[in-house]
Amino acid sequence: MSEPNPAARLAEPPAREPAAPVSGRRADLLAVAAAAVLVAAATAVGLYYNRPNSGVVIFVSAPPLFADWLPHVGPGSVFAVLVAVAVVLHGPVLAARLPWRGALAAGYFASLAWIFSLAMVDGWARGFAGHLTIPQEYLHEVPGITDIPRMLREFSSRILDFQPHSWTTHVSGHPPGATLVFVWLDRLGLHGGAWAATAVVLAGSLVAVAVPATVALLGRPEAAREVLPFAVLTPGAVWIGVSADGLFAGVTATGLALLALSAKGFAHGRRYAVPAGLAAGVLLGFGIFLSYGLVLLGLLALAVAVLGRQWRAAALAIAAALAVVGVFAWAGFWWLDGYHLVVERYYQGVALVRPYSYWVWADLAAVAVALGPAVVAAIRRGLGSSSRSLLTDPVLLLGVAALAAILFADVSGLSKAETERIWLPFGVWLLPMTALLPRPGRRWWLAAQAVTALAVNHLLLTGW
Repeated sequence: MSEPNPAARLAEPPAREPAAPVSGRRADLLAVAAAAVLVAAATAVGLYYNRPNSGVVIFVSAPPLFADWLPHVGPGSVFAVLVAVAVVLHGPVLAARLPWRGALAAGYFASLAWIFSLAMVDGWARGFAGHLTIPQEYLHEVPGITDIPRMLREFSSRILDFQPHSWTTHVSGHPPGATLVFVWLDRLGLHGGAWAATAVVLAGSLVAVAVPATVALLGRPEAAREVLPFAVLTPGAVWIGVSADGLFAGVTATGLALLALSAKGFAHGRRYAVPAGLAAGVLLGFGIFLSYGLVLLGLLALAVAVLGRQWRAAALAIAAALAVVGVFAWAGFWWLDGYHLVVERYYQGVALVRPYSYWVWADLAAVAVALGPAVVAAIRRGLGSSSRSLLTDPVLLLGVAALAAILFADVSGLSKAETERIWLPFGVWLLPMTALLPRPGRRWWLAAQAVTALAVNHLLLTGW
């Protein structure tokens, strides 16, 4: 029997991927609808509490988000729409076809454009250069820090409020590593809010590289390509530019990616395994000196170690992280002392009156907005997956670890409001679950992510 004509075979249309089952699509939409109801309920109850003489103080003008209602357009509006349209139309194809390093580079610059254009919706001063210069922010303290060793020795003594030399809100609420970043920028000659915001956006954009790269390094390269456009068009980009939490997300995501790289290096006998493991530990160790809550990223580091199955990489990272802790202790700052004092400071402020009974669920509504409808649907699919693949599939295990970190942070009550930015370092690790979304409707989910971010940025003036 003769072979079929090759030309005829080439002329045949490619087989189409089967459409997602209707029941699956319906369940996805129901999950998104449930999230929308949660957000609507948080909004309604929050506005009810905001009435004069309600007797309840939530200290948020546009609940559940820390923002003010202010419909507006700005210099970045048209550019933001163009970036969104370009990524929705061409992002999935480019992510699938470009060489992997080229795809990651394209993802980084697309993320940079998306974050910057969203920030510029509020204008240069209000949306970018002035964001980190308000009295509550880090830059307010930078001019007064002329002696870094002394600052570290005295840091804990200035955490509590109502003292002559108490740190400002954000400096007191975080370990000294966060302040040091901006002090170091100033010492390099990069003074002022514009340079600080630039550093935050450059670091925050690393999320779009680190998250899909980690998925690929842990054995799911095809899923990593599917995640890449979602890592670019995340609604969380509204807060990555330019809150310091965006910088925290970029730094720690890079640390986790390096941990995965080290594990792969050890598995294949590569020379980069040791330096990658040490660099991972330094970044993750420094991460807990950026924000106390980032100690919960240990759950994600454990997930990467389990998936990588190379405990030498984990051991190196732990050693390097402990070395970072040791350096800070030697310089005069002990993390546990700072943590206990910051909890006390937390309840010296609005946290004392913000009701836990409201924020314990409204915080989840706020983070749902930052995650976007695509991630909500993806979580629904991930939690419905077989538990047998949990310990072997990075798409599932990274997402479950991120959910666990968010739930721990929520129940602790140490984050009442502003979780749309505070939980960014956890929330970005739910992005891998978007690989579970069916391909036929993936562009629609990408579009939904973009519309969410554009709506938030154009209807509200976000805080911090």
